[in-house]
Amino acid sequence: MFEKILIANRGEIALRVVRACRELGVRTVAVYSTADRDSAVVRLADEAVCIGPPESRLSYLNAPAIVEAARRTGAQAVHPGYGFLSEDADFAEICADNGLVFVGPPPEVMSALGDKSRARVLMGAAGLPLPPGSLETLGTAERARAVAEEIGYPVIIKGAAGGGGRGMAVVWSERDFTEAYERTRIAAQAAFGDDRVYVERYLAQARHVEVQVLCDGYGNGVHLGTRDCSVQRRHQKLVEEGPAPALSGSTLDALAETALRGALSAGYTGAGTFEFLVDEAERFHFIEINCRIQVEHPVTEMITGVDLVHEQLHIAGGVPLRLRQSDVRINGVALECRVNVEDPARNFLPTPGRLTRFAPPSGPFTRVDTHGYPGYQVGPYYDSLLAKVVVWAPERDLALSRMERALHEFDVAGPGVHTTIPFVRRVLDDAAFRKGRYSTALVERLLAPADPPDVSAPHAPSSRTS
Repeated sequence: MFEKILIANRGEIALRVVRACRELGVRTVAVYSTADRDSAVVRLADEAVCIGPPESRLSYLNAPAIVEAARRTGAQAVHPGYGFLSEDADFAEICADNGLVFVGPPPEVMSALGDKSRARVLMGAAGLPLPPGSLETLGTAERARAVAEEIGYPVIIKGAAGGGGRGMAVVWSERDFTEAYERTRIAAQAAFGDDRVYVERYLAQARHVEVQVLCDGYGNGVHLGTRDCSVQRRHQKLVEEGPAPALSGSTLDALAETALRGALSAGYTGAGTFEFLVDEAERFHFIEINCRIQVEHPVTEMITGVDLVHEQLHIAGGVPLRLRQSDVRINGVALECRVNVEDPARNFLPTPGRLTRFAPPSGPFTRVDTHGYPGYQVGPYYDSLLAKVVVWAPERDLALSRMERALHEFDVAGPGVHTTIPFVRRVLDDAAFRKGRYSTALVERLLAPADPPDVSAPHAPSSRTS
């Protein structure tokens, strides 16, 4: 095991890695921007190095500053968390060139799988089912429109280098295609420095189901079950659960085995997530791979008892995978609700501010991963995720009740600060969600304006809102 690791991230995931390292007896180095000098991770890490001003490109995306901090403090490895440089193959290569172990797949594997178009080609060759669409990126709007006409609308245009729900657009008809194509290329260039895009058939009523895998550098791998991540706004997740509900055991097994086959065929190393769309007939299609730890990894930890960050560190240290597939048992149900500092009533607009009250829930089988505290200043510079509330129960109905109780307990307030808690409580109360039969269209349906009242009808008392 390493003696010292630098954590190239911030917020709750940086704190999560600090805690895992302390449990393993590994010293930690936190890096921080000037906006995060009072963060919890700076306080709890063994060492902390300021790497720049608040702007991400000058701090958390500043690879030279991060590598220099690692070298100056004697760190042997870099854990990138999620977001920022976590799926940047160039950064992984820079780490290797400077004698640092990057906690993740090798640069060449990350480069191949991080390019979503290239990943489609590789996974198709490995026998994974793909949604109809272009295997290669498309250079012109005319070529892309021809693909869309061939596969039929609606379609989704995706940036090849995209991630995190950015650089994509759904197009419902031909008349909107060219404008959406150009807008997506511009957004992809701005977000990822790469304007290449491809086109897939859009499955409007599909579910978004993912599979967690762990692989070592010796050709060994295991899958750790499924997570349903269909509750999304702007292609970013709000609620996740595992195992994916209301799917047959044979479908769950096939998803998991297919993902592991794809990972091993690509020479994957570390923790990774294979994402699929599942239609109403339980046919599934591979869409992408996340070459990093996921925001929702606690769901898998709760239903398997496997500490994914511990396993990441052991694998990065050259230890053969400590699990066999027969060791993995899926036990009970876990739910995760993300608490973002956003106002759902204003299209999930971020609402930064100082937290005057912050009291997360606790209680049986309840976990909260957060970097918040009373007096914490939520800034405007980074992702609005403040906390993740995770619960476990032996069966789904109790897990839902436990999550409702936990969200009811969560006390967070500050001038101008709003959170997604009221909205995710609406999700939990939705009839389709409670039955486990929902799709990626759920949030859009909940946000749709109600039908205008019939003024000719007698006035009825208003119902209480949640």
